Amino acid sequence: MTNDFYCDEALSGKTPVKVVSETEDVLAFHHTRPFWPVHIVVIPKTHVPSLTDLGEHSIEVIHRVLEVVREVAASVEKEYGACRVLTNLGEYQDSKHLHFHVASGDPYGKNIEM
Repeated sequence: MTNDFYCDEALSGKTPVKVVSETEDVLAFHHTRPFWPVHIVVIPKTHVPSLTDLGEHSIEVIHRVLEVVREVAASVEKEYGACRVLTNLGEYQDSKHLHFHVASGDPYGKNIEM
């Protein structure tokens, strides 16, 4: 197994996910191990290493992913009053596949400010 949970597990169907939104190029689903009460992950359906390393893809992949991030975030914000959107890079990025977290609520088991 590589360091790409999204290709290896979520997109392959090995790990079932609860879909929130899906387009031809992008998948948004509830995180399989949530850190917040509302925790949705948005990913491109093709392997893109990270926000700063698009691999062989053009910037258009970011535009398509951000369209879905924006829609999901607007929905979460409307329902819960607030949300955060984040991505990780380098050593902070556990899965080496571009992904954005859309989350709301206080982190589980943590007393930290975001």
